[in-house]
Amino acid sequence: MGITTAVADRKGKECRELSRDNSVKTNGKSRKGRRRQKRMLPIQRLYDTCKEVFAESGTNIIPSPENVERLKVVLDGIKPGDLGLTADMPYFRSSVTQRYPAITYLHLCECDKFSMGIFCLPPSGVISLHDHPGMTVFSKLLLGTMHIKSYDWAVNDPNTSAANSSPTVPPGVRLAKVKVDSNFTAPCNTSILYPSEGGNMHCFTAVTACAVLDVLGPPYSDPDGRHCNYYCDYPFSRFSVAGVSVPEEERDKYAWLEEGEKPTELAVEGAHYEGPMFKER
Repeated sequence: MGITTAVADRKGKECRELSRDNSVKTNGKSRKGRRRQKRMLPIQRLYDTCKEVFAESGTNIIPSPENVERLKVVLDGIKPGDLGLTADMPYFRSSVTQRYPAITYLHLCECDKFSMGIFCLPPSGVISLHDHPGMTVFSKLLLGTMHIKSYDWAVNDPNTSAANSSPTVPPGVRLAKVKVDSNFTAPCNTSILYPSEGGNMHCFTAVTACAVLDVLGPPYSDPDGRHCNYYCDYPFSRFSVAGVSVPEEERDKYAWLEEGEKPTELAVEGAHYEGPMFKER
């Protein structure tokens, strides 16, 4: 009995010491993990989050609400300095020789699931009205003040069927409803648009020099039918359609959109991204 008790006591002591050692090691690893996570660059965190959020990405496939919020939180926390951007960079200067200021696109990455890039607009720079068919888009204004005007097709509006079948409306012209028509100044929260709502068709106009970080999931792809379409917008009063009636005070909430060619004044130039790097893993 005495020997059994002694062995049991010794084994218990050894187990307690082993447990204590493992606890120290585990806590050490945990602390190291937290330190690594804390040291992770925001751009790396963004890339890693995009890779997970868009793992099942495809045309008209929207991430879960939880994943949408998860990516939004990461984007909300990104600052210009996290991407090596400063307001005095040449991308943000207007040229007196250019009637339409050129826009610079800094490519970050693109795969078949998502893409990331930064648009740099000098004052009065315009990204013409365009769409993102089948995509979920996260836009984060990083610098400056930008006017955003966006539309959704008025597909559920009782006036839509009458408008789209009217002989007075030219082919290719559809009724749309304004989603956003406002100025935004950084820092502000990330905006999100979905394949059929949230302002899938939008136009950016730089009030001051500004930069916007765009994340698309999935990216544009002509073979998959995800090509960029451009539009001209006309006031609701442009066409008179029998059976279509909108109260006077709401007419500024509707517009006619006509699909067309890429505007000749839209000039986007690619440039090398020189900010903090990340590993595509």
